[in-house]
This record gives sequence, C-alpha cells and structure tokens, in this order.
Amino acid sequence: MKTRKVKTRDVKLAVCEYDETGDPSAPTVVLVHGYPDTQAVWEPVARLLAERFHVVTYDVRGAGASGRPRRTRAYAMEHLADDLRTVIDAVSPDRPVHLVGHDWGSVQCWGAVTGDALGGRVASFTSVSGPCIEHFGQWVRDRLRRPTPRRLAELAGQFARSWYLVFGAVPGVPQLFWRFGGTRLFPVLVERTEGLTREPAPTFRKDALYGMKLYRANAVRFLRPGDRCRTTVPVQVVAPTKDAFVSPHQSRDLAPYVDRYWRRELPAGHWGAVCTRPDVLAGWITEFARYIEGAPQPAALAAAEMAGAAR
Repeated sequence: MKTRKVKTRDVKLAVCEYDETGDPSAPTVVLVHGYPDTQAVWEPVARLLAERFHVVTYDVRGAGASGRPRRTRAYAMEHLADDLRTVIDAVSPDRPVHLVGHDWGSVQCWGAVTGDALGGRVASFTSVSGPCIEHFGQWVRDRLRRPTPRRLAELAGQFARSWYLVFGAVPGVPQLFWRFGGTRLFPVLVERTEGLTREPAPTFRKDALYGMKLYRANAVRFLRPGDRCRTTVPVQVVAPTKDAFVSPHQSRDLAPYVDRYWRRELPAGHWGAVCTRPDVLAGWITEFARYIEGAPQPAALAAAEMAGAAR
C-alpha cells in the first residue's frame, strides 16, 4: 500500500493505493467511504480486491487526513464530484475505473455519475447503502402522490430510519451532540443496532462535525425531479436488508434512471456489508467489474439484473 496527497482546486486529499497484482494493466477500483468514516473502513474489502485489481481509497474532504474546508457550500455535490474526478485522473489517467461507494460515498458517486463530471471516466458503479438524493426524493414523492398500504408501509419504514436527518437539520444540535458525548455514544449505537464493534478514527470528532456539512450543503437536491438524473454507467446496487438507516425498498425503482442495473440483497446492517461481510462484497464487486471488462456473466449476476430504462 502506498499513500500520497492529491491536490484539487481547494483541498488536498489523502489517497491510498493497494496493488498486489504486479500487473500494470489491472483495472482500477476506486472505493469511496461515507459519513462519519474515513477510507480505513474499506481496508478489509480493499485488501481482498487488491488480489485482482489496482485498488484506490481516499479520505473525502472533511474527513481523515484530507483538507477540511470551513464553508458549508464547499461540501456541495459539485465539489465532491470534482474531487472524485481529480482522484480518478491521478490514479488511472488512461482508463475508466470501477467505482464503489458506501453511505455518503455512494450518494456522492450517484451525484457524479448522473451528471457530466465523470463523462467517460467510469466503467461501472457499485452502490452500497447510499441512494441518489434526487432519486430518493422522487421515491418519497411518488408514494405520497399515489398512496397504497404497501407504499405507505415502505415510506413509514424509511422515515423511521431517517431520524438522523431531522437531528442534523436543527441548527447547533449536531455540533452539541458530537462535542459533548456523541463520539462515545456513536460506537455504542452501532454495536447495539448491528452487533458490530467499531474503533473510531483518531480524527473521529472532526470527521463527524465537518461531515455534517454534507447534509446541509446538498439538502435542496431532495426537491429536484428524479428523471433529470440519469446515467448510462452500468450500476450494481447492494441492498443490506438489515440496514437501520436506508430502506432496501428504495433501490427497487431505479429503472427510469439507469440503462442497465443489477440489484443484490445482503443480510447485513448498514456497516455490516463492508465490515463483517467483506468477502461477499468483494466477490460481488469482482464479478461485476470483470463482466463489464468482458468476462462471461456469472449465473448469479445474471439473475440479479433488473429491467432498465433502455430495455
């Protein structure tokens, strides 16, 4: 593993590269972490993928060893997409990469692949526990406009999972929480909801405080029409069925927004998909990337393919 700093227009990003193949022609996989994590959350998955790929992780702006802009608007999706493009150009200048995001890492990857920021630079995208904000907003509005018992039950389930959004929207409350006990309470919450013991990063309190700017800087995107955010990039969605924050139901209605997509359910929690089932997740990422690179499609992957907009 080697580390370096990559400079964007306004921040320096801490980047790690794993490469056990020794093959300079190996495809590149870029893993993007969520909130309030650092790139270290990907290490178990990265080391497994590095047996076949050139694997890259990085601390997003506001996290870990990367720069921390003070202004909230510096965390808007456009800046995140610019960061991602800069990393991709630095680690794989001549070949599209296979993109994987978890939580807010997935949210920002959706924002990038449904816009113009990464045109031609992404071969595939695997999304784990992080929807496109516009798609999610449309999913909510569709259920409110055409309520049925099933749709209302799905909506109620997601609202129960979204308590942290309300918490984050009240000015000053997140800052008080993280400064006065939240950093000790959060690992306990994760352990009790997922049975997963997490060791917070040394930068955890700063990561949590600065990361809250992601929510405030991008909240208005929830109101945008979902059909304005389409992508031709092949998408694989991994939906943890025990996710305490993101309902697995919302990833079933992506056909209007993607040309081709695959959906797989994993019996794990929000972080469990990455931290307790790295072998499964790495296997699915490998199957998908190899298929997009030209290998035959495995039967299990073929069974996961859903109808897309182009079909």
